[in-house]
Amino acid sequence: MRVLFIEKQIDYEPQGIMQLSSCLKQAGHETFLAIAAQEDAVQIAREVEPDIVAYSVMTGSHQYYFDLNRQVKHALKDKAPFSVFGGPHPTFFPEMVSEPGVDGICVGEGDEALVDLANSLANGGVKPDLPNWWLKLEDEILRNPVRPLVQDLGDLPLPDRGLVYAKHDYSRVTPIKHFIGSRGCPYNCTYCFNHAYYQIYSREKRGNQRPVDQIVQEAQWVRTQWPLQQVVFIDDLFIIYDDWLEEFADKWPKEVGLPFFANVRANLIVKGPHKVELLKRAGCSTVSMGVEAANDRIRVQLLKRRMTREDMIKAGNLIRDAGIHITSTNILGLPSSTLEDDLDTMRLNGQARISYSHAFLFQPYPGTELGKFAEDQDYMVGNFDDISEIAWERSIMVFENPEEKSQVEHLQRLFAIGVEWPRLEPLIRRLIKAPHNFVTDTLYWWMHKLFKGYMIKSRIHPVKMSARDLFTAAKQLMAIRS
Repeated sequence: MRVLFIEKQIDYEPQGIMQLSSCLKQAGHETFLAIAAQEDAVQIAREVEPDIVAYSVMTGSHQYYFDLNRQVKHALKDKAPFSVFGGPHPTFFPEMVSEPGVDGICVGEGDEALVDLANSLANGGVKPDLPNWWLKLEDEILRNPVRPLVQDLGDLPLPDRGLVYAKHDYSRVTPIKHFIGSRGCPYNCTYCFNHAYYQIYSREKRGNQRPVDQIVQEAQWVRTQWPLQQVVFIDDLFIIYDDWLEEFADKWPKEVGLPFFANVRANLIVKGPHKVELLKRAGCSTVSMGVEAANDRIRVQLLKRRMTREDMIKAGNLIRDAGIHITSTNILGLPSSTLEDDLDTMRLNGQARISYSHAFLFQPYPGTELGKFAEDQDYMVGNFDDISEIAWERSIMVFENPEEKSQVEHLQRLFAIGVEWPRLEPLIRRLIKAPHNFVTDTLYWWMHKLFKGYMIKSRIHPVKMSARDLFTAAKQLMAIRS
């Protein structure tokens, strides 16, 4: 079977698509990729003549992909491909299988599911009882249960990076490349999909890590093929298991020896300071930590993040004292929060010595506990279809004081600057009172972008780049809608 993945835009390597492609190729199928932001995806579909067209969909992008899929179906109407949708939004809204042009929805993991579908089509037709699939066959919707999660991630082939690098120049040439070392998360943060995911996969282990040897093998292989100076691990579970982290700290510096970026959690660092020592020994240059909210009620009760302000401050100090930079994630405009709460979060980041602070406007994603809370308590303007693809532009939340909505949106752009220079808070308070208009929004966007770009280059990913590489990286940063 010929399988065409279509992505709207690529900011960095899409781990899911690369893994699905390698599984399909291992089973004897062909895979292709179209990136709609840089080429005519419909024309690519005409040239490839795929048997399956696959879309990975997040909430906010689903309407775009519905429309694009209809165009592809129309262009190939003489031999229409089987159109399938997977990813977070289809997993929690499989009812979207009833949308015109949609033939199948993959719920949860797709490694084995997509291979099963391709094998079934290759053998003459779609089997109606394929696990993980909601299928629309002859106007009948078939709802199949999920199969067990892949427990031994080492059984999966290495991700098919060539699929992406052949099409996306920046991902290929940048010396900063993204890897994943685990799947799943044991925590129940209400804004995250994990708790809902494990309602689908009940009784499953909440988190599996790849073998250290396989990660080392992948890094060594990538370095022989493409530029690589720093590895970014995007998984949530990087530091949770001591035995895994100890093995990694022993093997990575000896066999790879590259600096890396990984996610940590403040309470795990405070309870186990030795984890910082292991990260340092392994060669970690930067970590990311969720701060999210300074207000105790919001953080503990609303977000269910069982940690204190002191935990985050202590964790930040432990990490910075070890010579490791730290970024943070923060959520502004949460249900029942105020502008003062968000400004307090900005101050907490400074106290935790955060090297660069990412701030996002809360988006009530479907399938999450906090998304349901926002919907049930009428904190949302509109419905889930009004959610933006990205969490930087506008809030769809209802604020007790309507003027605060605009101020919180502006604060998102200036948040990291306020963390870096706390003395600017009085000026920031004045700047965020400006009305939304083309001049203000453009100015604040540039302030945010330029500062973010400088901090990434100087602190977060301080890799050596030629003038040409630096220009390419800056162009990529400006292209990302954030």
